[in-house]
Amino acid sequence: MTPATSSFAHRVAEERRPAPGSPADARHYVKLWQEPESLDGERVRAFVLILRTRGCYWADVKGCTMCGYARDTLGRSATEEEIGLQLARALTSYRDEPYVKIYTSGSFLDRREVPEAARSRVAAAFAGRARRLLVETLPEFVSPEALRELRDSFGGTLEVALGLESTQPRVLAKAVHKHETPTQYLEAADRVRRGGASPKAYLLLKPPYLTERESIEDTVASVARASSHFDTLSVNPVHLQGGTVVEHLFRRGLYRPPWLWSLVEVLSRASRLRAPGTRLVSFPTSGGNPRGVHNCLRCDPEVLSRIQESSLAQDFSLLDGLPDCPCRETWRHSLALEALSPEA
Repeated sequence: MTPATSSFAHRVAEERRPAPGSPADARHYVKLWQEPESLDGERVRAFVLILRTRGCYWADVKGCTMCGYARDTLGRSATEEEIGLQLARALTSYRDEPYVKIYTSGSFLDRREVPEAARSRVAAAFAGRARRLLVETLPEFVSPEALRELRDSFGGTLEVALGLESTQPRVLAKAVHKHETPTQYLEAADRVRRGGASPKAYLLLKPPYLTERESIEDTVASVARASSHFDTLSVNPVHLQGGTVVEHLFRRGLYRPPWLWSLVEVLSRASRLRAPGTRLVSFPTSGGNPRGVHNCLRCDPEVLSRIQESSLAQDFSLLDGLPDCPCRETWRHSLALEALSPEA
């Protein structure tokens, strides 16, 4: 990465940093919804809650190229009482969904975002009601003490998600702007397992500065390398979020979100390379939208439906019979042209 590119990334980080939130802001969670999921082979509904906290500390330093979640944060640490008020509001919409996912636009295990007492309070709220609780964190916050605290408060299966994105160091550092190495993520996943929890990885499809073909190969290789360390691998195609490096590149005609055909290719190939018992899933955000993973938009609903069904059923042969839309040939041609480019 050139000094100019690095300066550009820092400038974007400054633009998206929120002003300190008011006490009124801190009483309201960011968003909640229900979504289809699979739990122990059973189709279920998952309850998803995004709490409003100070957000990811790395976003204040530099931030990842595709992440705009800093805009949903307080710009300061939330108190235990404020987290409790958000939780109480959210629980009025909870209908005993067996799978609960809690996000903070950062790291749930970072005490600067969620105080330790508030973490236990959140986990205990779903004890005896949900069977699985998922939280997300950066690898440096995974400790035996934090895992034990959550397991004891919840009582069910604890799942810890890590934004690995790629197992290639250069991609992680230069294209995603992560400050940790892939090895640190893999070691954190191993600590999660030793702590009696289930590790999950998010893998990014098409970070900036990679061609479509390069991004396919990177994600497939990442599945192969990471699958023995994680119980679940989730392939997340980039979608455009406001105030990010990716959006700036998009507005200048320098970036296109990935093709759905690329996601189909990744899932079809990677499903044969994963370790036995490892779940591979993809539930794209903004799929079928010009700002998210998409094809020609005409075939997108059918392709997205097959991707979701194959993820829930863990049967990726469902992708083999997709109708061959004319845009698939356009996608193939674009990959072939990339291979001929001297910059590819």
